[in-house]
Amino acid sequence: MNYRLGTTDDLTEICNMVEAAKILMAEQGIEQWDDLYPVFEDFEQDVKKKTLYLALMDDLLAGIYVISEDCDDEYFKCDWENKRPCIIHRFCISPSFQNNGVGKEVLNHIEKQLIGSGYDSVRLDVFTQNPYALRLYEKNGYVKRGFADWRKGRFLLMEKKLDRSIR
Repeated sequence: MNYRLGTTDDLTEICNMVEAAKILMAEQGIEQWDDLYPVFEDFEQDVKKKTLYLALMDDLLAGIYVISEDCDDEYFKCDWENKRPCIIHRFCISPSFQNNGVGKEVLNHIEKQLIGSGYDSVRLDVFTQNPYALRLYEKNGYVKRGFADWRKGRFLLMEKKLDRSIR
């Protein structure tokens, strides 16, 4: 797997992959992402901020993720354990690459990337009605710290302490 920052040239391919993921989630009864979020403008802003990364397998887009210190105000209501976090946003694995360990591999890469940047933990929010994402994060050591209620429903706020011995 190769990783790199996303560029404006990647936006169409990113949006096509995310649309395929939205369709698959809807077929599975997971009404998490829709026509309002996430959309082209979200990814365009991520590219401008240099926070959007691509995971590529054999030059094919396998997944995307955004990492930044930016978070919604709901995050400040939570009782977090660690003090130097980075947050994962818009984590998405292409439906073509799901169910074969790619999500876990990308998460492991993100964690190593954040350790290398001096963070002590990684945080994220996960839709409570998305059993696949919940299972992925729980199996990979993410701990529930609280919850937030947004437009689509309840989300768990989760955190994982990063192991600095892993590089």
